[in-house]
Amino acid sequence: MDKKEPLFRVVFVNNGKTYEVYAKSVHQGHLYGFVEIEGLLFNERSGLVVDPGEEKLKAEFDGVSRTNIPMHAVIRIDEVEKQGTAKIGEVKGDVVTAFPMPNPDKTS
Repeated sequence: MDKKEPLFRVVFVNNGKTYEVYAKSVHQGHLYGFVEIEGLLFNERSGLVVDPGEEKLKAEFDGVSRTNIPMHAVIRIDEVEKQGTAKIGEVKGDVVTAFPMPNPDKTS
């Protein structure tokens, strides 16, 4: 039986937008509170049709071999069978609830 290498779809929030990227490796990063994503994958297009959202993501992550995403920004991580199209979308509704943090202004 031929064992395929894992493929992950990672959806996270960045600057008020949802990012959906595909990667070869996802794990807890060495930086506390971060998820480390390595081997970002983008579709190689040889035709005339180009997805501007994917091209924007490809340009944003150009030259990046590994990125660290804050845990509280991650919406979901899925292991998938095949790669889809990386994209940037609008945040609709309450996609992510902020992790409760202590308020430094309040003194006990």
